[in-house]
Amino acid sequence: MKKLSLLMLVAIMTLTQAFAQSKAPSNVKAAFSKKFPTAKKASWDKENETEWEVEFKMNGRDYSANFLNDGTWKETEYAIKKREIPRAVKRTLNTQFKGYDIEESEVSETAKGKVYEFALEKGDSDLEVAIAPNGTVVKKEVKKDNEDKDSENDNENDNENDNEN
Repeated sequence: MKKLSLLMLVAIMTLTQAFAQSKAPSNVKAAFSKKFPTAKKASWDKENETEWEVEFKMNGRDYSANFLNDGTWKETEYAIKKREIPRAVKRTLNTQFKGYDIEESEVSETAKGKVYEFALEKGDSDLEVAIAPNGTVVKKEVKKDNEDKDSENDNENDNENDNEN
């Protein structure tokens, strides 16, 4: 019985995915085909009410791209290896984020240009950082998991202080 339930769940998920793929508007699919003519194995999902995300393969890499409902391209992302990080970006990582390990690295391209995005970790500290090709940090934020931990620690400290009074 469990096997049957699992098979039914897999079948429903497969049909749902196929339905979502067929529901991507033709103008969005056409815009994708025009921007990425050599893309293969495109898989569509509705990102939100105004946006579609497509995951695909191209030039031996996994990509994701987002398009608005009207077909406007919004963003493309793909993972890169450490050896592919430009020298100026590496310099910034080595100086401003010394001691952090790179957990993930990817390129994000938008109409405004390209940035290199990193998930960095050092002990209990996790950061998300975006660096322009020239080495300028354009975004730096603490990951939410750590903020939750900090909040829990603050609450524990508050409780300890309450007990002292």
